[in-house]
Amino acid sequence: MYSVDISLIKMVTDHYWIKQDKIVNKLNHKGKMYFDKYERVDSTLSRSIMNDHDDGKIMVAHSIINSRDKVENIVFDYNGRNPEKFWHRAQLMLREEGFLNFTAYESKTTGHLHLYVHKGHTTLQEAYQLSKTLSAKLAMKLPREWKMFPNQDIPREFNILNLPIKIYAKERGASWAKHM
Repeated sequence: MYSVDISLIKMVTDHYWIKQDKIVNKLNHKGKMYFDKYERVDSTLSRSIMNDHDDGKIMVAHSIINSRDKVENIVFDYNGRNPEKFWHRAQLMLREEGFLNFTAYESKTTGHLHLYVHKGHTTLQEAYQLSKTLSAKLAMKLPREWKMFPNQDIPREFNILNLPIKIYAKERGASWAKHM
């Protein structure tokens, strides 16, 4: 039973992506060739599909960008070796920048995190700029071991993330707001 609290991230659920064993699509974006192993399914992302993902039957990903070119979350996809240090530095930086609601989820690979910064209805261009800015600010404190989403340097079809496995840590701003 998929029991991860995903209500915190306002996931796009009008479609989802399933990983295939073969290349589904080849894309040329900004002079680079991309090979896509995820196939888009234009159906609602339901609990039964999430359960199949949790059981390991299928690998499911969700889109970061919705059909109206809005973004709910800016996401750090951390792939380093020290998630505790990353979480500590990232939460301090996010609080300094005025972000009070963010959640880190563990991915399937041990030690890798997806840090969702809950921004709310943000235009795509603003989200691209914000992801670059946040990444640059965190890179001043840590070696860069993450990718940012949304990312305009990759095709739109690649602005997807696998469903989270479990919550690593979350921050809700009420307790910290008085110190801002």
